[in-house]
Amino acid sequence: MKMNAFGKTDPGLKRTNNEDSFLIREDLSLCVVADGMGGAAAGEIASRIFVDTAAIVYEEWMQGDKEDPALPVQKTYITANSSILEHINQFPEHKGMGTTAELLSLSDDDLIIIGHVGDSRTYRLRGGMLKQVTRDHSLIQEQIEKGIISIEEAKNHRMRHVILRAVGVEDNVSLDIIKTKAVPGDVYLLCSDGLTDMADDAAIEKCMNQYSALEEMASGLIDLAKAGGGKDNITVVLTRIAEE
Repeated sequence: MKMNAFGKTDPGLKRTNNEDSFLIREDLSLCVVADGMGGAAAGEIASRIFVDTAAIVYEEWMQGDKEDPALPVQKTYITANSSILEHINQFPEHKGMGTTAELLSLSDDDLIIIGHVGDSRTYRLRGGMLKQVTRDHSLIQEQIEKGIISIEEAKNHRMRHVILRAVGVEDNVSLDIIKTKAVPGDVYLLCSDGLTDMADDAAIEKCMNQYSALEEMASGLIDLAKAGGGKDNITVVLTRIAEE
């Protein structure tokens, strides 16, 4: 299998700076989306540290034995977490910075490996049906699962942006690793919450099904988020799985 990918980022309609970062390296079978937090330039720095770390780790991985494809995922998150904390030590004014992070890679034995921390998301479109692959690490998600609030109530809840996990916030980072078999024709969407806060899954699914080209699909999703208010930075990375 191989991946064909395209990504796009936009500051949205309300913000002048963009704290999101993304990376596409088809030569490494790697896609990344990181949504920085911390205000000023610090969030942008945190997200950039994550994507730069992913590139370095996977470049080294490609030169090695490539035994367990989950290892470079773990190493990326652990290394980026340490690098962000080191940056904060050097620049105390950036204390509070961190980043959510989605990472998707395709292994030599046709496994999709997904790393996930925070409330950015990874989706899969298969046969026209959209499925959320990741689970938000957020206070609101926990309250929904416990039946404290409904999905409708969550949309405008004042605590909806409180996340429980991020990269670069604590000494140890806890990440989810998801493995699934690569299927030709599947399209994976990695996105920041600038998309999912402005559009529900049904609208995202409808938008993705309108286009065949990934470039048009990405632009359509950005426009969808803007039509919904565009209150945050919007980043989407799309990758289609194909036969080699």
